[in-house]
Amino acid sequence: MHAGLVHRHHIAPGASVASAVAALFVDERDHDVRGLLIPRPEVHLVVRFGPAARRGLDAHAMGGMQRVRRKHIHHGQRTVTARLHLGAHEAVLGVPASALAGSIVALEDLWGDAAARRLFERLGDTDDTAQAADILERAIAERLARTNGRRAHPRLALDAAERLSSGTVNDVAGDIGVSDRHLRRVFRETVGVGPKAFARLVRFHRALRAASGDEHAHWADIAADAGYYDQAHLIAEFRAFTGLTPQGFLRELRATELIS
Repeated sequence: MHAGLVHRHHIAPGASVASAVAALFVDERDHDVRGLLIPRPEVHLVVRFGPAARRGLDAHAMGGMQRVRRKHIHHGQRTVTARLHLGAHEAVLGVPASALAGSIVALEDLWGDAAARRLFERLGDTDDTAQAADILERAIAERLARTNGRRAHPRLALDAAERLSSGTVNDVAGDIGVSDRHLRRVFRETVGVGPKAFARLVRFHRALRAASGDEHAHWADIAADAGYYDQAHLIAEFRAFTGLTPQGFLRELRATELIS
């Protein structure tokens, strides 16, 4: 499964970016592999070095996804990825998450040509991926310092996100004292997907973790523990997110490089 992986590791975000960056990781590939991106609501900032990147180096923001993405990763590609906290996208990228949902946007279209060029000049001076991660982290810290963390954590939407792991949209709206319509609007702007879609993603990840961690677990038990109505509901959701049955997707996951 990992024959094409030179190294992949996580780097703990520094204090200057910890409020905005949930995870920072790098990887390098020594030959062509099939890659898999799992649907997630979080926004990612990705720097790529290698043959697939424009001019050998590019950067883009990848909005929250609701479908698995499958791609071919060329040998020699190196990447640095910063996964942003929910609600931190605007302080880092300058746009609401709803503007990025389901999309891949070049960094220069978000930061402007001058700021992106400064980052590329710094990155172009190193061929060390760990050092590139430090450069990206410092660029994010500079953005946060300029915006003062502006709108980094809209509390209402983040409170709702925590509650949606175990409650319905109607119940959560009532608990925090807003209308369903207001919650949907604020949540979509802050998180990038509606609260119902977010709750579906939470269930999906809960089920996927359980199934990946115990190959002998019964799908009916996983469905109940993850919050699905029944096993048929779980199967339908897996098909919606991945295009495969749960078992079929697990087989693909074990045979494919996980990108993020």
